[in-house]
Amino acid sequence: MMPRAVLIGNPSVGKSLIFNQLTGLGVEVSNYPGTTVGVMHGVVRYDDAEFSLVDLPGIYSLSGDSIEEKMVREYLLAEELDLLIAVLDAKHLERNLYLLLQVAEIKKPLLVILNMMDEAEAAGKIIDTVDLSRKLGVPVIGSVATSGKNLDQIARFVLANDVPVPTLVVPYDHHIEAAVHSLQKYYGISQSEALWALENVSVSTITPEIHENALVIAEEIERRHMMSPEQIIAANRHNLAKQLAASVTSTAPPRRRRDFDALLTRGFPGLPILALIMVSILLIVFTLGGILEETIVSLMTTYISDPFHALDLDPFVDTLGGAVILALMSGLGIAFPYVFLFYLFISVLEDTGYLTRAAFLADRGMHKLGLHGQGLIPMVLSFGCSVPAIMSTRLLPTRRERVIASVLVTMLPCSARTVVISGIVASFIGFGAALSIYAIVFVLVFVVGCILSRITAGEQYGMILEMAELRRPIASHVVRKAWMRVREFIYIAMPLLLVSSIFLGLFEYYGLVAMFEEFIDPISTAVLGLPGFAFTALMFGILRKEMAFETLAVMAGTTDLAAVLTSGQLYIFALVCALFIPCISTIAVLMRETGVRYAAMITVFTLCLGIGLGALTHLILL
Repeated sequence: MMPRAVLIGNPSVGKSLIFNQLTGLGVEVSNYPGTTVGVMHGVVRYDDAEFSLVDLPGIYSLSGDSIEEKMVREYLLAEELDLLIAVLDAKHLERNLYLLLQVAEIKKPLLVILNMMDEAEAAGKIIDTVDLSRKLGVPVIGSVATSGKNLDQIARFVLANDVPVPTLVVPYDHHIEAAVHSLQKYYGISQSEALWALENVSVSTITPEIHENALVIAEEIERRHMMSPEQIIAANRHNLAKQLAASVTSTAPPRRRRDFDALLTRGFPGLPILALIMVSILLIVFTLGGILEETIVSLMTTYISDPFHALDLDPFVDTLGGAVILALMSGLGIAFPYVFLFYLFISVLEDTGYLTRAAFLADRGMHKLGLHGQGLIPMVLSFGCSVPAIMSTRLLPTRRERVIASVLVTMLPCSARTVVISGIVASFIGFGAALSIYAIVFVLVFVVGCILSRITAGEQYGMILEMAELRRPIASHVVRKAWMRVREFIYIAMPLLLVSSIFLGLFEYYGLVAMFEEFIDPISTAVLGLPGFAFTALMFGILRKEMAFETLAVMAGTTDLAAVLTSGQLYIFALVCALFIPCISTIAVLMRETGVRYAAMITVFTLCLGIGLGALTHLILL
């Protein structure tokens, strides 16, 4: 059986980078059963051997009540694991040691990776990894994940299968020790489970009877100490983490380096820089995506489409074959360039650490929308895809903020909507018209956010955000991350596009599409100024937003949309699609994250907003 190792650590310690360095592209992302938390799985190959590697979500404690903390806790208890790999940030050793002490109490083989050693040394911190290893009783590897330094040692330790269980023991208050010993002896549970019971932490292996008895003991301890067991346990761990960090750390003069944060986090020039970055990304995606689109479509037309139709096959075969070819042309030629480019830039923003600075900059403005600066992160992610953006709203502290952010995220143009805006408006009308759609959407987002901030129940809190270090992005990592994200389009969107295109071909062959277009045409023409086939294409956007554009090309029978639609019609089509009903995937995630009621309200709201704005634009252009 293949050995299995698990990466665990605080957020922003480099776990995902280490995971990607070791596993390459062969990665699967799945939700842990019963949760909405994503877990990454990969296989590491080293010296003709291999092992399974799992990257768990970043957490600060095993005793918290967040979705991620609950999931990690259950995973460590339920899964068969050969090795725990705790990744620590060398710059903030004391804080990271708190989680490590909890992980050590799980009593499983443990390997410690002290990452970002270069940044710690630059800050004047010298950490004795040998001494730390001796005190923990487990191997400690100093690493620099960005360059891959010492990461090969991880594979050696995993495959050697001789990593010990930690020997370090937290010296808890004697009343805590007595309570833990009593619970262990009476119920046959582990030290970790006994501590969680005293802390009143929800764990599936702890029965209601254990919780009830632990509560009685906890109340007695609180009467004696005037502190809850949770506070005492946390204080004991913090004290040991502080002592341990101090004992293995020496100081040296920090290296002088230019601090760009002074520029990036001030209102000026920080805000203009942020605006410049976002506009530049849009322009580059529009320009480069258009070039790639034209090149791919031209090649596929010359070498695939034209030769196929020249075969003079049976009309039925020609219709279905043409539908498949046009679907491939639309998906790979039109959508893929824009989607990949957007994910590429988002990966760069993440890897450089700029996203956290953007959140800090935007904090004051985001308060007007009922959010704090951290709400900018899901909104930026939404330019790539609404699904992970909505899932990232879990980072926000209150349900009020999560609901507001979810509404605004569904309104922002994702990469799929950008496919529509770029492929239709930018290509056939101009950059100015394409940017005007973004301007309209941003104004609407601001207005809706201001309204929601006043009518949504709940309190608004300040922001606590850990500022990631600025780093130079590594091209291979950026491309790998973008590819992992774009795989969803290839594996999900493309099959949907092919199937829908085949059905459209069948409906067209048997005259069903013409019947629907004949029915909807008067309504669509009167309300939106769009012919029936264009509205039909809009409906397919419910499956995947970029499919509205692709289906439009399929139904129009050409990728030269300017030959079948006016500039005004192309503009209205793109504008409606940008605000129209969310795709099925987004609706599904909304239901999981906000509930059925809010998901239905958001869906109906965006539907009405898209149709209403399209109708208004039609009236203006008449």
